[in-house]
Amino acid sequence: MSDSESLNPVEGQPVDQFSVASVYAELLSRAPENKMEPRMEPMRMAMDILGEPHRAAPVIHLSGTNGKTSTARMIEAGLLAHDLRVGRYTSPHLASVTERICVEGSPVADETFVRIWDEIRPHLSLVDQQLTARGEVPLTYFECVTILAFAIFADEPVDVMVLEVGLGGITDATNVADGSVSVLTPISLDHTDLLGDSERDIALEKAGIIKPEGFLISAAQVPEAADVLLEAAREAAVPFRFEGVEFGVEARTPGVGGQQVTIQGLAGRYPDLLLPLHGAHQAENLAVAIAALEAFIGGGEQELSLEILQLACEHISSPGRLEVLRTSPSMIIDAAHNPSGIEASAQALKESFGLSQLVLVVGILQEKDAREILATLHREYDGLVEDICFTQSTSPRAIPSAQLAEIALDIGFSEQDIHITERLDEAIDWAVGRIDASADGVGAGVLITGSITVVGEARTLLGGGDL
Repeated sequence: MSDSESLNPVEGQPVDQFSVASVYAELLSRAPENKMEPRMEPMRMAMDILGEPHRAAPVIHLSGTNGKTSTARMIEAGLLAHDLRVGRYTSPHLASVTERICVEGSPVADETFVRIWDEIRPHLSLVDQQLTARGEVPLTYFECVTILAFAIFADEPVDVMVLEVGLGGITDATNVADGSVSVLTPISLDHTDLLGDSERDIALEKAGIIKPEGFLISAAQVPEAADVLLEAAREAAVPFRFEGVEFGVEARTPGVGGQQVTIQGLAGRYPDLLLPLHGAHQAENLAVAIAALEAFIGGGEQELSLEILQLACEHISSPGRLEVLRTSPSMIIDAAHNPSGIEASAQALKESFGLSQLVLVVGILQEKDAREILATLHREYDGLVEDICFTQSTSPRAIPSAQLAEIALDIGFSEQDIHITERLDEAIDWAVGRIDASADGVGAGVLITGSITVVGEARTLLGGGDL
């Protein structure tokens, strides 16, 4: 039996990537979440029929616009360092759907993924039948993956679940669970067609994860969003703590491979933590994660062990977030896919990488504000970027590369600096070829960005390691 295969305990047959792929294909055949009317009842029906797996362990629940996955991974690292068994659910994935459901810091085993799906499929069929009889759409792709995550976490079992919302909050499938700690990362404009076209409207959606008997930990927010979160916390009668008021980054020093950070938490001060990620935004994510850990472990009143936090930081990673896959020239991927994310990543890249020449490879999905993303790229990288290649992932939602180029020309990019190709591998080859050969790659780099799908595919092409 090959290393990629293991034995399916249900059927006694080898489970390989095709088996996971077949489950994934079945999931993808269902309605996508962004084509649905907001709803929660199907999730409640599924939880009831499966014996309420969403109540199998306490929940730390994350919403926000940017930084959710990185913050979730930081919280997970802290919980693992405290010898807790953790289930983490995040989205989307870079390479395999199993990345979304992690147990003890690693993607769920293929055989477990397939086995649990086989076990819950008949029960979900009953829910589908009831929904169809009522004239409603059967369980969606995201609803099913979320149900599968709850079932896997209950089967393992885990001591705590760290859940990242898929979209919004109020009617997100993950919101069937009640978080003992609700975490709000920075809120900005994204998915405006579904969530609203102001920070206030988006905050109203995301505040839906704040539950009675919980605890709110929030990143620094624009006033319109902060007001909404404060009101929601007061209505739920939960304690609330905001970055920049009760906790935050006290100091940070960028260095090779990351940064040294001192965090003032809710109950303690944690000096000189070595965070192996770049940028002020990641230091702020760490502050939010530490505050969430303090809230979960000691109600916000118990200082954490500095040694445990140091151990946790050693194991923090966030694939696809200013991740360097090769050097000479530097090949960097970053999953920023909205203007705020692009801005934060640009500031971090300029601060930490010391590049004198940068070539961009950009692909964007249709539901995103491509014009504002490109305008932000043009503004933030002015004077550093010499060439840009517009491309597209294999996702059917990808904006055609030629269309991106048209938008870029309208914004102010120079036609002579633009290259267009539909194939990502060709885009990467072209970008490397544009690096000044006389510099031998020193001080030069290629940044691949604009969507998680293009970053995920680039990571596979460039041989990214474990997730």
